[in-house]
Amino acid sequence: MTKTSPGTDPTAEPRIALLGLGAMGAALARTWLAAGYPLTVWNRTPSRAEPLAAEGADVAATAAEAVASARLVVTCLLDDASVGEALEGADLSGRDLVDVTTGTPAEARARAEWARERGARFLSGGIMAVPPMVGVPEAGGYVLYSGGSEVFEEHRTALEAPLGARYVGGDAGLGPLQDVALLSAMNGMFAGMEHALALVRDEDVPLRGFAGLLADWLVAMAPAAAPVMAEQAGTGDYTTDTDSNLAMQIEGNRTLMRTAREQGVGTELLALYGDLMERRLAAGGAAPAAAERR
Repeated sequence: MTKTSPGTDPTAEPRIALLGLGAMGAALARTWLAAGYPLTVWNRTPSRAEPLAAEGADVAATAAEAVASARLVVTCLLDDASVGEALEGADLSGRDLVDVTTGTPAEARARAEWARERGARFLSGGIMAVPPMVGVPEAGGYVLYSGGSEVFEEHRTALEAPLGARYVGGDAGLGPLQDVALLSAMNGMFAGMEHALALVRDEDVPLRGFAGLLADWLVAMAPAAAPVMAEQAGTGDYTTDTDSNLAMQIEGNRTLMRTAREQGVGTELLALYGDLMERRLAAGGAAPAAAERR
């Protein structure tokens, strides 16, 4: 049971209700406790709350009880469906719901409307960090928040306690969209790294030494490439001010694919990107969608 009601001590930090105590939720909880925030926690599996109770958190028997204990309600659950299930029957009127559950932009927009219909203000968040980065400012982790700007500003101090907080717009879907975009780029990078390591692993190449070369190469390329690619994505023009044109890139990719086949490595990743470049070249150097719009 929770022991403290909102507003009992006007000198204390405002109480936070946190639903979800997986690895990320537990990390958030510990950081808020360490920062002096009264905290009510709830988890579908009650045993996960026990260590936090020992550290000073109040444990709610139900999600509805947790919601009733605080104005600021944070959900960090498995998926959007879990958020709806956990909050079913909870009285959200007058609450500020901050959802940092990983989801899609459409889910965030729908959840914002769902919260509004229940009398709550809503803010969505995309966490750009892993649990060990929480509460460690020098690790550089942050959350991309979108939705009600007034919610963000009112609770900014609390939201910044575990991780950096970046507000990216009033559309609740913008935070999750950019979160997924960044994670998608990360997955693409990981796939490329796996491909690179697969090419050399059966040769007389020390993998740890090559990994250093790989990391340095990617770190050097990303800052130079990202602004150019952003300009190209915005204009649909892949021909202006380029150091190597599409035809050259396509020919180079064919060499990469021949090398992969020689090394017994799949070419799926290279083939997909090569097909994209082929279609851009056929469209006159523009992204096909941009060419169709014109």
